[in-house]
Amino acid sequence: MNFEEYQTAAGRTALYPRRMSNLEYPTLGLTGEAGEVANIVKKIQRDNAGILTDEVRGKLRDELGDVLWYISACADELGLTLDEIAAFNVDKLAKRHGK
Repeated sequence: MNFEEYQTAAGRTALYPRRMSNLEYPTLGLTGEAGEVANIVKKIQRDNAGILTDEVRGKLRDELGDVLWYISACADELGLTLDEIAAFNVDKLAKRHGK
């Protein structure tokens, strides 16, 4: 699956209030899901002595998927595609590193 396919499929599952622009809802969801990722990583340190288990990796995959969904929803609200966001980001990073 590529970004375009993902963004289209994810957009069909958006069940939040739609207005002319509702960037607030997916942005708040994004921060919440990113916080869940951070909390799992914190618990790796606290409860597992820094060891990443397959079970925890699965939990992180799930939460990172939720982060991706909210990024896609934010992009939709802004009229952007994940492809153009990714391309812009890679170009920005390359310039930062002189490449």
